[in-house]
Amino acid sequence: MSTPKQLPQPDRAEIRVDAVLQALGEPVRLLIVRALADTPEGIACGEIDLPVTASTRAHHLRTLREAGVLTTHTEGTRRISRLRREDLDTLYPGLLNGVLAAEQ
Repeated sequence: MSTPKQLPQPDRAEIRVDAVLQALGEPVRLLIVRALADTPEGIACGEIDLPVTASTRAHHLRTLREAGVLTTHTEGTRRISRLRREDLDTLYPGLLNGVLAAEQ
């Protein structure tokens, strides 16, 4: 049995608001963030229903992870993503709640 492996992501102190806002400024990425907000324990990347190809999905997930919006680890062949709500709420109070409350 393999141990979970964390994919590269910024530490909390390295998360920058401009990168977060840029990552959240794309409709498909907002769909991902909304799905993860409804599943705090995380979700396998392929289980998020998105109107894009697998390679585009991977690009959007990587962009969110590199901006510090989500964290991803591997479990066998699956990649599990989880919203970094605690980090974002600590750094930018109210930002994530405002984004999630905005009309779709």
